[in-house]
Amino acid sequence: MDPAWLDQVKWNDSGLVVAIAQDQTNGRVLMVAWMNREALRETAATGVAVYWSRSRKRLWCKGEASGHKQRVHEIRLDCDGDAILLLIEQVGGIACHTGRESCMFRRLEGGEWHEVDPVLKDPADIYGA
Repeated sequence: MDPAWLDQVKWNDSGLVVAIAQDQTNGRVLMVAWMNREALRETAATGVAVYWSRSRKRLWCKGEASGHKQRVHEIRLDCDGDAILLLIEQVGGIACHTGRESCMFRRLEGGEWHEVDPVLKDPADIYGA
């Protein structure tokens, strides 16, 4: 049986809630993903971020392929109950599959998106060819 705190989350029609991963030291938003009940329960139990992959239709432990896990220091629920905030330590300093610190690396400037953060490690070196 699920703990009562899971019932306080407002899950969408697909049984998911948006989850924001934020660096606990500098406050930078590193990524946005989705969690189902099992992912949130597992994250709370282990202290390592687990998400629901909508494309793979399965649980996804962040860093399972890259080694760039997220150690969870705090889990918060917003006032409406429909968004989770994870305050995390990003192992290896890379959260994005593009090899960047953050998935939020594009900035709107003059009506166009510009990539403003550097690639820290070539994705081929992270995931293989």
